[in-house]
Amino acid sequence: MPASQTASSTVCSMATILIVDDEPDIRETIRFALEEGGFQVLEAGHADEARKRLSEHPDLILLDWMLPGRSGLELAAQLKQSPRTRMIPIIMVSARGAEEDRVKGLDTGADDYIAKPFSPREMIARVNAVLRRSMPGDLTDQIEIGGLRIDNVSHRVSAGGKIVDLAPTEYRLLYFFMTHADRAFSRSQLLDQVWGSHVYVEERTVDVHVRRLRKALEQTGHEQLLQTVRGVGYRFSDQ
Repeated sequence: MPASQTASSTVCSMATILIVDDEPDIRETIRFALEEGGFQVLEAGHADEARKRLSEHPDLILLDWMLPGRSGLELAAQLKQSPRTRMIPIIMVSARGAEEDRVKGLDTGADDYIAKPFSPREMIARVNAVLRRSMPGDLTDQIEIGGLRIDNVSHRVSAGGKIVDLAPTEYRLLYFFMTHADRAFSRSQLLDQVWGSHVYVEERTVDVHVRRLRKALEQTGHEQLLQTVRGVGYRFSDQ
């Protein structure tokens, strides 16, 4: 497999997907398929609950059209009109498979449309495709923020021609931060995303590795990009 494809699947598999569907059985089926695919999963049964879960920073929303109260179509339109949420990719999911329904769903700003019933393999393929499209440029292979560059093909971090030597955990932590720049993450979220939900380590482990990463970035003057967000956790930003 080409390195660029490997890098793309790495980023996609770390993504958090919000399932919005009022039928628990369907949510469970989708959750199982997504978790088997390596994704982190959030769930909501209606539009108001989905809005509350946006604070957990989903990377993509699987949104059912037919929801109690406010429809998925209405919610999608509102999310795409808001500057805070319009960049979150949405895949509309519906039993309404007619062409006019698909067009209506996509016209709200949804990034894709899946008609029920669908296979888990199709859903995973669609999710991966939308996530790849939502990444600007070749973000999966090379990212540069504030003069700091990470190259996931050569597995190197550099700034101004100088190589920054990182241990594997610090590299994974930096890669996650740089592919999710300007977003604040709690320690527990970082543990799930970087270490994996199947690994048991204490939250203070995150602080230890953040300190080590900052120390490594001092040699190029980029330690200030890794910011502490009081009451939340950490954020990587050049702002």
